[in-house]
Amino acid sequence: MSLKAEELRRKHPRFVYNSFMVERGAGRLVFSFSFRLEPDIVFTPTIAIESIGRSRLDSLSGDVLERLAFHLGLIEMISYWKTACPADVMIEAGALDEWQIRWWKDLWLRGMGEFFYVNQIYFRSPDYLKISARKPGARDIGESRSGHLPARRSLVLVSGGKDSALTLHAMREAGEEFNCLMLNPPPSAAEVAAIAGCTAPIIVRRTLDPRMLELNGHGYLNGHTPFSALLAILGLTCAVLFDYDRVVVSNERSSDEGNVDYLGAEINHQYSKTLAFEAAMREYASAYLAPGVSYFSLLRPLFELQVCRLFARCGEYFTAFKSCNRGQKEGSWCGRCPKCLSVYICLSPFLAPDELLNIFGADLFEWTGAMALIRSLLGFEGPKPFECVGTREELLAGLFLSVRRRAAAGAALPPLLQRVQREILAPQPDLAGLSSAILSAWSDQHYLPPEMAALLKGHLGASP
Repeated sequence: MSLKAEELRRKHPRFVYNSFMVERGAGRLVFSFSFRLEPDIVFTPTIAIESIGRSRLDSLSGDVLERLAFHLGLIEMISYWKTACPADVMIEAGALDEWQIRWWKDLWLRGMGEFFYVNQIYFRSPDYLKISARKPGARDIGESRSGHLPARRSLVLVSGGKDSALTLHAMREAGEEFNCLMLNPPPSAAEVAAIAGCTAPIIVRRTLDPRMLELNGHGYLNGHTPFSALLAILGLTCAVLFDYDRVVVSNERSSDEGNVDYLGAEINHQYSKTLAFEAAMREYASAYLAPGVSYFSLLRPLFELQVCRLFARCGEYFTAFKSCNRGQKEGSWCGRCPKCLSVYICLSPFLAPDELLNIFGADLFEWTGAMALIRSLLGFEGPKPFECVGTREELLAGLFLSVRRRAAAGAALPPLLQRVQREILAPQPDLAGLSSAILSAWSDQHYLPPEMAALLKGHLGASP
């Protein structure tokens, strides 16, 4: 374990989830939380959910609201615990049974893998993390839905990237009734939702406690947390609040590939987007959080390269979507990060150069400095970048198909692609076969409703 982490754990031996509060306002519901990093640091973040009608609020019991608030606090507290990584976590705000404690500890350790790796923290000892809480009494969480609405009323989480845009496109094509849920939405999310016909999206505002940022400035720990797990619990919460029976996310099969091995564990930047997490979240939600609400990823059977092939047919979203984490708040692509390059590589086989130029504002294959990043994405040098990027094999296939497309069009390859062809592609056996296998792949390990699976599979050119 790093010296800094050891010192902070000694200085702050315990983290406590003290309490939560629910405030009902005019068309607004605010959840606030109190966390204590012992001995004397208190955090009070908030989550505000907008545009919820008074009649709907009045129809929800206090027990339901408390259950939802408690769980939002459970996932929120990980962001504050990480500042010092105390060995003991005490839940005073509510009760957890032994199965729940094991579930949260598993999410904690697997979802924080990248954080542990980057900060060189030894997290594998049995006593690294202990979670304790008072035990529940007879559990009866009741029904989360009123039961009067028709089935297949879906709430789609929208980030503004190509994946959620493709999900919205598929939902519209299937004639599904849906609404959009956005957290602190960047311009791209609002634009993508509007193109999909979502005129009254659910907006959630998450406010971090500035004390955490101050501590980071004074040497306390910082790093990646399982953000998609927070989105899952937020989505399930809003499904209960607004009476939806499905929460639909857009996590593809590629997220199952890890980045690096550390202390005998696979570290995966995208753990909370994986099939394993999706299965665990569904089980937990049905028992403890939102019974009657189905949580699933529409894109789960597909690789990133397949998602890009399908998205290439959705031209109405090209000027709106942004998948770059660095430039998303400003509505731009930075053109220099692993995410930008991964998306560019996976779209290039399916779009003309002028279409790519209109989307990204530049030809990223003209960037000679991209070679080192390409080698990293392919796993040739160092760990796979800690970003939501394609698998190593499909990025190799994407580069092969991009070169083949440009060659077929009689276009001269830019120096970067010439080097890629010479140093990376030429030594590889049967890239045509690899590419074909990836583009025709379908995973039966998913939780899609049959009608949505049939629609998606049909687009790949195969019968359901």
